[in-house]
Amino acid sequence: MKAKKFEQQFEDGADIMVSLDLSKARRVQQAQKRVNVDFPTWMIDSLDREASKLGVTRQSVIKVWLAERLQATTSHVPLQRTPKVATQR
Repeated sequence: MKAKKFEQQFEDGADIMVSLDLSKARRVQQAQKRVNVDFPTWMIDSLDREASKLGVTRQSVIKVWLAERLQATTSHVPLQRTPKVATQR
């Protein structure tokens, strides 16, 4: 199918999924690579509490927070710091 016809089907609201070969689809720059990081116990406890509050895994919290930090760093936008809450360690 020519791109123009495909684009027209999309614009018309037709189901274009039947025209795609998803077996060869890939997510650009989304390849996974495993790394090991050692954290102090207090940090793991804090991550677990935050993950529990959000209803997600510890890994999800770490990924989101790192992504936010990296995005702020590369876009030169100051990172919004959350208010510090008194915690017991």
